[in-house]
Amino acid sequence: MVREKPTANRTGAFVDLLVVVAVLVTVKQSVLPYSVVYAGPASTFAAMAVATFLLYRRGLSWAELGLKWPESWLRTLGLSALIFGLFLIIAGGSSAIADLFFEDIGTSGRFDFVKGNLGAYLLIMVLVWTHGSFFEELLFRAFIITKSSAALGGTQAASYLAVLLAAIFFGYRHYYYQGMHGAFVTGCIGLTFGLIYLKIGKKNILPLILVHGLANSIAQTSRFLS
Repeated sequence: MVREKPTANRTGAFVDLLVVVAVLVTVKQSVLPYSVVYAGPASTFAAMAVATFLLYRRGLSWAELGLKWPESWLRTLGLSALIFGLFLIIAGGSSAIADLFFEDIGTSGRFDFVKGNLGAYLLIMVLVWTHGSFFEELLFRAFIITKSSAALGGTQAASYLAVLLAAIFFGYRHYYYQGMHGAFVTGCIGLTFGLIYLKIGKKNILPLILVHGLANSIAQTSRFLS
């Protein structure tokens, strides 16, 4: 049996990473002129399809990156509660720091159509629990961190650098409608979630998915109820 050389593994990881990042950026920028609301979801749906194919092509699956049925739902929910508490602290703290340097423009009216509109609210909740929780965690934490770490050599230092790069990219993804204030806050959240992914996410990424979905659900429900 011929084993792949480490350099081949690193090159393959870099190529996979480059392809998925290119899809995320290209699809979003292509859709943005037509829809601010659906540009992000369109890009993550496309990137998920491509990432799934790339994993399959290399004999891998999302389960190996952390998407597994939990051995204990009680433990999963407990971890989710702890992570949600940490999320509130990081979101609040980073927002206070961002207030010192950047104007808070909120979401630039991107989700104003949800206010008092039940049909729009139900549609956005579908996106919250696909694009805004499952897909973003699988792409920005599981796939990008794993592939970046492998491309950088697979060391512990490479993993931490991968988390930082993924967080910067995650913040950038929110700049177009939240400005630098939102990009900084979401970048800090991405950094925190990335570190958590290194600790527990590869065993089970569901707590991160649940917290991400819960946070977005609360935000959209607040908008719907005005």
